[in-house]
Amino acid sequence: MKRRHFLQTSALATLGAYLIDFLPSDQFPVVRVPKSKRKFTSASVEKLIASMKTNLRNPELAWLFENCFPNTLDTTVDFSIKNNKPDTFVITGDIHAMWLRDSTAQVMPYLTLAKQDLQLRKLLAGVINRQAKCIRIDPYANAFNKGATGSEWKNDLTEMKPELHERKWEIDSLCYPIRLSYHYWKQTKDVSPFDQNWHEAMKLVVETFRVQQRKNGKGPYSFMRSSPRSIDTPPLDGYGFPIKPVGLIASMFRPSDDATVFPFLVPSNYFAVVSLRQLSEMATQLFKDKELQLDCIELASEVESALKKYAIVDHPDFGKVFAYEVDGFGNRLYMDDANAPSLLSMPYFGSCAVDDPVYVNTRRMILSPSNPYYYEGKAAKGIGAPHTPENYIWHIGLIMQALTSVDDNEIRQCLHILKTTHAGTGFMHESFHKDDPKKFTRSWFAWANTLFGELIWKIQREKPHLLAE
Repeated sequence: MKRRHFLQTSALATLGAYLIDFLPSDQFPVVRVPKSKRKFTSASVEKLIASMKTNLRNPELAWLFENCFPNTLDTTVDFSIKNNKPDTFVITGDIHAMWLRDSTAQVMPYLTLAKQDLQLRKLLAGVINRQAKCIRIDPYANAFNKGATGSEWKNDLTEMKPELHERKWEIDSLCYPIRLSYHYWKQTKDVSPFDQNWHEAMKLVVETFRVQQRKNGKGPYSFMRSSPRSIDTPPLDGYGFPIKPVGLIASMFRPSDDATVFPFLVPSNYFAVVSLRQLSEMATQLFKDKELQLDCIELASEVESALKKYAIVDHPDFGKVFAYEVDGFGNRLYMDDANAPSLLSMPYFGSCAVDDPVYVNTRRMILSPSNPYYYEGKAAKGIGAPHTPENYIWHIGLIMQALTSVDDNEIRQCLHILKTTHAGTGFMHESFHKDDPKKFTRSWFAWANTLFGELIWKIQREKPHLLAE
């Protein structure tokens, strides 16, 4: 099945191979996978669900939380012990492959519970172990098979290996594993995943970032695909449009797996700065690796300086804003894509403060018709992406809008849209039509589900009055 290109139009959805009985007489039917078919059960997650169901006054939000928050554990994880170490393969949902980005985002909301839940901690450590192995197989790949089974994309014009599902070079694919590792370490104090395999993978991350600054030529990576979709292939023989080497890191693809227009993808470069500084701390404290520590700090500083010079630009209506993509020659792209990291989600990743004046201006720009992928309709308003059909709004974009908002009314509005656009399924989707939520893409998309659960849990802790309303 091709990634994210099918439309689900029925009011009820199935989770892949799982067929859930629907009881027409019930307003909120049982749609969660039956216990006997769940991939993994966490006692702490179940305890949280029970608590949230008690505390959430809105029965529909309680139902959605129960369905969405455990969806990654229920349906997408394959946990085992290999060579006395945890190993966890995480599919995205309806596509049976593991994206470095998605797998991190899918399990991040469980970190807070891992300290007191040994089995959950082992599962998360298994994700870290698996991601490190994947990076060492190929740091330029975005998605991996469970084994050396080949892929429907095996004929892509790039250096495909049988372990790879897809080989689209995206900066964030190497940032997300650092994010998971760093926060796992901070939350649990467990250092068991951080062995030689992980150490070597992290050195390879920094080396890859350095190469893709392209100071000494285009580097070894190129990619072309025979496809009717132009955004599946970077131009100019798969190397992308020209860039001026200014210290930024080139990314041939966005978090959507769509090709960049200008190869310096701004939100991903900011994400790299945060990730490199986290890695420098881990290199020092876990490995006493001074060389890696200094390399991370130096690269992060160089990228950050280049971002200040090239990524902050003057918009004719909104003043100084972050561009979405630049090329170092002065060209820039004014837009945002709902996939994270995005400009909207920068505070979520620690790339900037929510009250940063440039971010505030950027947020105004991208949540307005000045963003070509911002849509307003009868059912909703929010950010979409060129990856999905025109006029389709992304649930991840709405969730990120709420997660990064300091305005109670804006959060209320996002909650209302999320609650009224699941099309009766009880789950979040990739995207839905602005006028008709029953037209949606991806009925089984675990990232959107778990992230929704993270949002509701955060609001319950920090602004419970919004849920009480």
